[in-house]
Amino acid sequence: MTAINRADVENLLRTFIDPNTDTDLVTQKSVKQISIDGADVHLSLELGYPAKRYTEQFKEAVLTHLKSLPGIGSIKIDVSVNIISHAVQQGLKPIPQVKNIIAVASGKGGVGKSTTAVNLALALAAEGANVGILDADIYGPSIPTMLGISGFPASEDGKTMQPKLSFGLQTNSIGFLVDQNQPMIWRGPMVTSALQQLLKETQWSELDYLVIDLPPGTGDIQLTMSQQIPVSGAVIVTTPQDIALLDAQRGLGMFEKVNVPVLGIVENMSIHICSQCGHEEPIFGSGGGVAMAEKNKVPLLGSLPLDISIRQFADSGRPIVVSDPDGRPATIYREIARKAAGRLAIRAKDFSSRFPNIVIQNT
Repeated sequence: MTAINRADVENLLRTFIDPNTDTDLVTQKSVKQISIDGADVHLSLELGYPAKRYTEQFKEAVLTHLKSLPGIGSIKIDVSVNIISHAVQQGLKPIPQVKNIIAVASGKGGVGKSTTAVNLALALAAEGANVGILDADIYGPSIPTMLGISGFPASEDGKTMQPKLSFGLQTNSIGFLVDQNQPMIWRGPMVTSALQQLLKETQWSELDYLVIDLPPGTGDIQLTMSQQIPVSGAVIVTTPQDIALLDAQRGLGMFEKVNVPVLGIVENMSIHICSQCGHEEPIFGSGGGVAMAEKNKVPLLGSLPLDISIRQFADSGRPIVVSDPDGRPATIYREIARKAAGRLAIRAKDFSSRFPNIVIQNT
């Protein structure tokens, strides 16, 4: 049997495009080792994003791809995951115990941003990551209701807060600190100060991702937050409706101005599925998310249906990713989560921890 050439294996892997990053395995540095024994190949791959429920499918796809190499014998593939910290805006430092912050934003309210943020966080956790979620929507905190939790956060030192836990997520929200019927009549500086306290005075524990549900809009509050929070990447939520797309475009532009990479667009309520007959109808229009993604050269991470079960599970405090993990909406949320994390995985890495602080003293 003819021995397999290592270069041939590597060149073939250059033609395998990871669907979660749209990048080949060699370029994204997933190939950690190629061992060859005659015609037999042992491959060690490393993914930079959580893929617990996707690993076997991924291995099968790579295996099928390698079988096209003439004369190849047995193939063994090991896949591991290594989630690292990625760069944030210049001049900002990452939050301790938090590798990456992903901001979920929308140009306007009512597009399902908070529901998307919660299910995105739960989907990342379902794929094997350590995840937290911060409810930064000060005027309308809905994360406590969606996660079915309430009450003041515990404090061990009287200065910082312990995150509350729900479905494996570490979470904090202004909703835990104020009465739910109390109106939040705060000016912008008070809002940004409260968010900074929630972010920095919460004892997050070894998070791979902290998902932040930002307030809707692109005004002074949102701009200040995007400038002060060390964000690794942003996800824009919109509906196919033209008005929503106009506002989502402003949100995307805001992140570009503060040098926060947009990981992609989520099109919510893309199609209505009748719960009685199953008829599908694009009541908010169609193709808007695709057009916006193409215009801005960012990926469309996924399109979610206007499904009554998504709303019902969120209102009951058990979001659909945990209530119906094998259903179609939960499957789409996990695909969105892998693509968002995959897009982040190929971004510039954070090297700040490798360099010592230089202190100049007069002696």
